[in-house]
Amino acid sequence: MLKKFVPNIIGTLTHDSKLYIVDNASVDGSSEYVKSNYPEAELIRIEVNKGFTNGYQESLKLIDAEYYCLISSDVEVSEGWIEPMLDLFDNHQNIGVIQPKIMSYNQKSHYEYSGAAGAFIDFLGYPFCRGRLFFTTEEDKGQYDDVIDTFWCSGACMFIRKELYHTAGGFDDDFYAHMEDIDLSWQAQLLGYRVVVQPKSVVYHVGGHIITYGSPKKVFRNYRNNLLMLVKNMPSKTLWWLIPFRVSLDGVSGIRALLNGNPRETLAILKAHFSFYAALPHWLRKRKAIQSRIVNHDVKGIYPKSVVLEHFLKGKKKFSDLNWRE
Repeated sequence: MLKKFVPNIIGTLTHDSKLYIVDNASVDGSSEYVKSNYPEAELIRIEVNKGFTNGYQESLKLIDAEYYCLISSDVEVSEGWIEPMLDLFDNHQNIGVIQPKIMSYNQKSHYEYSGAAGAFIDFLGYPFCRGRLFFTTEEDKGQYDDVIDTFWCSGACMFIRKELYHTAGGFDDDFYAHMEDIDLSWQAQLLGYRVVVQPKSVVYHVGGHIITYGSPKKVFRNYRNNLLMLVKNMPSKTLWWLIPFRVSLDGVSGIRALLNGNPRETLAILKAHFSFYAALPHWLRKRKAIQSRIVNHDVKGIYPKSVVLEHFLKGKKKFSDLNWRE
């Protein structure tokens, strides 16, 4: 990944931007390779790998900048991808987080699973994207090339104000990996900032590089972290019924996986629930701290219906098929 994508990033840096490469306790010679081949980049080495989220937590406190671009190692950037983001920040002080248009590296005509052309959740907390509903991704025909407010920005490539990142606490270390980007974007909105997508900036994401799509580890993180994210951020008037309902829906998913001959997925869902219950007092303390600093309850980008029902029962395959006004 370093050999494939770092030269591309270096070649597109602006005069006032700098590249930092974070080595999260690798054992494959990555640090030595970076030192020998990329003197333009500054290397930050973390001695113990405590997860994707911790890699950012440990490194970003060492970096002084007005804006951060958090970009994964499996992302190819395009010419001029930085400038449109800085323009939005400089001209709109209330914009806190920005995502580029994220395309698939392996099928560059199509949007990528994580982020696509802007990302949302439905009222039950299920994430989806403009250009991707569940595992159905659309071809990019310019249909989503406008700047819009979105609910969350993908951690594959996310621009965020430094002050906001640290005020919100950054990526939550309890997530380890997956949905930490949704959680951080949600808190940015609660703190009064806008979260937007800027399609003039385009990047290409390999995807599934941290934990393979569909693997038991990914299933565990997705189910557990989604419940954690809801407990931390959802309004009290909704949370009291939503968590029991979501737990029930997760149970249905587990039964479906078992009937489909995938007991490993069922077991991963059960493990996710037990992990969530065991640490629930800890999650509630986090919720109390977050709720005490909310300045904006009118968050954008929550679909008022169930995207699961819209997609799987009503056959709506595209973001543009969803009716936000009904």
